[in-house]
Amino acid sequence: MKTQRFAIALTLIDLALLILLLAKNLSAEAQNVAPVLRGRALEIVDSKGRVRASITVEPPVTMDSRAYPETVLLRLSHPKSGPVVKITATEEGSAIGLSDDVDGGVEVSSTKHKGNFIKVVSREGREQIIKP
Repeated sequence: MKTQRFAIALTLIDLALLILLLAKNLSAEAQNVAPVLRGRALEIVDSKGRVRASITVEPPVTMDSRAYPETVLLRLSHPKSGPVVKITATEEGSAIGLSDDVDGGVEVSSTKHKGNFIKVVSREGREQIIKP
């Protein structure tokens, strides 16, 4: 009889210790939240694996004999037509581009070389540039 009481007491102590350890572990996990997320790029994909949003740092490049500086680029994409929102930042300035699914769009730009302007392009290809 004493052995049975001892076994029950030991089981209850083990159960109490297990509950305490689990409670301590769960509270420790909730407190271990990283204050900063660091990486070279961030991509958000939809349920089919298509990239729908991305933040990247593009290296400096030369295209058509024109040099482009390092650029931080945020893209939001439509699954069929590609990027419909672009926000860029470089040492030369910044720009925001908004487009529809076809050919129209709006560009708001503020750069050292081109200055500040808003460019609106209709679906038919007509352009209007607004400068201060």
